[in-house]
Amino acid sequence: MTTLATPSTIATRLRALLPGLAAAALGTAIAFGVNTILVAVSALTVAVVLGVLVGQFLPEITREGLMWTTKKSLRAGVVVLGLQLSLAEIAGLGAGTVIAVVATVLLAFFGTMGLGRLLGVSRGLALMVATGFSICGASAIAAMDSVTETEKEDVATGVTLVTLYGSAAIALVPLIGTALGMSPEHLGAWAGLSVHEVAQVVAAASPAGAAAVAVAVVVKLTRVVLLAPMVAGVSIVGRRRRGITTGKRPPIVPLFVVGFLAMMALRTTGTVPVVVLSAAQILATLLFAAALFGLGSAVRLGSLLRTGRRGLALGALSTVLVALVALGALTVTGTV
Repeated sequence: MTTLATPSTIATRLRALLPGLAAAALGTAIAFGVNTILVAVSALTVAVVLGVLVGQFLPEITREGLMWTTKKSLRAGVVVLGLQLSLAEIAGLGAGTVIAVVATVLLAFFGTMGLGRLLGVSRGLALMVATGFSICGASAIAAMDSVTETEKEDVATGVTLVTLYGSAAIALVPLIGTALGMSPEHLGAWAGLSVHEVAQVVAAASPAGAAAVAVAVVVKLTRVVLLAPMVAGVSIVGRRRRGITTGKRPPIVPLFVVGFLAMMALRTTGTVPVVVLSAAQILATLLFAAALFGLGSAVRLGSLLRTGRRGLALGALSTVLVALVALGALTVTGTV
């Protein structure tokens, strides 16, 4: 028999969540403030780092609200992220580029998982690095975390590595591209295929001009499309494993992944006003920042530091792997 929520139980629940919600709101506001002053520093990066730092000192009363915020915000963020993508833009890239994107994501993801086993890092950390480096950085890591039972230290380490090596790529990609004699479009496609965060992609392609940035952003967002099937695939594998071991089976396709695809289909219709798309982009960043602040607050620095050297090695090798696979895919498909 289902018990209906009464005003008193709703009020009690809200009181329990309110301290954590307030902490997440303040952390998100600070992250955006820092990003406004230091544009090159992602609000998502600031949010997770701030969460790790202050999480050591937050009172226990904030925990429930922060856990709720993390779960709800990241799933809503993935749904809203779908409005940044249009099937028409993807089709405009041509079959060769789309094939290059799919090949790069798959080879980078499974290659990084293999490197993680060779280096002896935890499966959770390998999964977070593989997801973030092959698809779309911190937002992909947050989405993948929602369908797995990954340790929060592994999630925070994955976000840290995305930030570290993605920042290095901002300087290295244009230097290497110029040394190899790449055209602006070629360099843009390579940046879109190999750099982790969307903001990092724009920064890496900018020295080659507007044409490079235009190609880079569309290629990058095409990588983002693969977030949905990758998260769904991992969820299905987890569902089968849990079904055997504990009887607890997550959904075949998480509802937020369905929402992501629905928003992408809506964007494709061309009926969404530009002002709504701009607001959705800001909203997605807000939601991911709140989620990552919550994730960071659950991390204990001692456990995070113990993953140091092997995590750094995995991030470095995965960055090189993604860059080489992307360059090879562009060459083989004759895209540019």
